[in-house]
Amino acid sequence: MTISTETRPMPNIDPSTPGLPRKNASRIRVTVVSAIIAAAAGLGGIYGIGGFMRNAHAQAQCAPAVDLAKKIAPLAKGEVAALTMATAPLQLPDLTFEDSEGKTRKLSEWKGRTVLVNLWATWCVPCRKEMPALDKLQETLGGADFEVVAINIDTRDPEKPKNFLKEAALTKLAYFHDRKAKVFQDLKSAGRALGMPTSVLVDGAGCEIATLAGPAEWASDDALKLIKAATAK
Repeated sequence: MTISTETRPMPNIDPSTPGLPRKNASRIRVTVVSAIIAAAAGLGGIYGIGGFMRNAHAQAQCAPAVDLAKKIAPLAKGEVAALTMATAPLQLPDLTFEDSEGKTRKLSEWKGRTVLVNLWATWCVPCRKEMPALDKLQETLGGADFEVVAINIDTRDPEKPKNFLKEAALTKLAYFHDRKAKVFQDLKSAGRALGMPTSVLVDGAGCEIATLAGPAEWASDDALKLIKAATAK
């Protein structure tokens, strides 16, 4: 019997992939990586398109608020001269807070009404000074078309802001609060809260008409004329 001494070449095995030739393993790895990249690109495209669509929707929905801001801009004078009128469409975040009974409320609940969103706190001296004017504004113009939504952001003693309103006999404003002060962070993220107090005039679609950083005499003739013009139909 003749024993062959011929040495046959062994298949090129990839040590990281037992049992597979190196070329096949490499092809598999390339295919998997390509699939992952394609999937990531696809997801990015989906989210990118989704973001574009949301922005386009917000711009279309908020265009009337910008037009209104231009129309009433001449009225931003005197006691409300510090108002910054909207020059580009901006839909505010759907702010979440609580009412006096602890029920969760959202800004979107005021859809169809013009709202003056005001953030205040008892530790903010200018806030306390302007609260009587906001209360008077609510008494004068508050109704089916307009409301002052003043949101307290005291984070410690929940009774302190309630006692302040009671002692100051401010009874026309509904009591809203956010003990985590997230509403401030949400407006800050939107570029509309730089300090306290902060007020944003919002139309019925939740879009910015004007923003004011600091206090104002909201019960003045200047303010009343501007709010009336903003709510005129």
